[in-house]
Amino acid sequence: MRFNFNRFNGLLAVSLAAGVFFAGCSPTTTGSVKEDVSLTGQTQALKETGTQYRGPEYNIAILEFENKTPSKSLGVGEAATDIMRTIVKQAGLEPIVVTKTELKEQERLMELQQSGAVKTGLKKADEGYDSLDYRIAGSVTAYHEVEESSNVLLSQKKTRIARVQVDYSLVDVATGKSLVSDSGMGEYTKTTGGMLGMGSKSTADPGLRDGALRDALAKALTSMVAKLNEMPFTGKVLHVDGRSVTIRAGTRSRVEPGTVLSVYSTGVDLVDPDTGRVIGKREKLIGEIKLAEHQGERISEAEVSSGTGFKVGDVVKVKK
Repeated sequence: MRFNFNRFNGLLAVSLAAGVFFAGCSPTTTGSVKEDVSLTGQTQALKETGTQYRGPEYNIAILEFENKTPSKSLGVGEAATDIMRTIVKQAGLEPIVVTKTELKEQERLMELQQSGAVKTGLKKADEGYDSLDYRIAGSVTAYHEVEESSNVLLSQKKTRIARVQVDYSLVDVATGKSLVSDSGMGEYTKTTGGMLGMGSKSTADPGLRDGALRDALAKALTSMVAKLNEMPFTGKVLHVDGRSVTIRAGTRSRVEPGTVLSVYSTGVDLVDPDTGRVIGKREKLIGEIKLAEHQGERISEAEVSSGTGFKVGDVVKVKK
């Protein structure tokens, strides 16, 4: 039997063409978080947020984000909470889970004590939780996806765009004061492509939602970190022994040994005449101390430089 080379070459060519064709049908995917979204005008990336933070290693309570999207997009609140915990940790802060019920009970007790309806007892409620410095709360108010298609000869490309809006706030746990309260947008895009539409079918993709949330929340955290960087270090006197003073600071305060600190005695409560709530205390400068060494994460030893009458509970701040 004579072998037909022409027929073999023809079959080979068809096979190669089919291979190329079906290879072209395989989907190709790309996706990236936008560093700048025209809706917000912010360009800060999350990785830069961490390197910019310079303050104490605060403990941050992350409350579950509420899902206020009109369509009640499934899982968007839980996803926002998980992502915020992750990026707070990456920024050099320590996220701690606290339920809303616990914080509401604490806030209610603060209001009762400050109004005089409830005695303070051994501890004032406005001292907050020992382990918490600030809390982050928020809600996802809008989420939607759009799809854009383009056809060029035998190829087809589909781009899916997810956009999200998040409201957020950073609150000082001890005082209940809101330090940051804002709203921001996030965007994420993903492109799929194939030949003649094959392989380019789009399906539900949680990566779109998470990408948009991460974009929005990274920008939100940037704003919060900037605010925390502005907050001056504040500690308290824990013990006085002659000219040696033990203060609440430690390595977590990131205050270097040799730093001069001002010491203030606290006086009467300062009450807002309009609301009746205590908004601070009268402070009087009574002297200065110099940080000698750290005795762990939260405790430091200092020596008196000037002044007298230091006592437990006095406020310590970096000298201006």
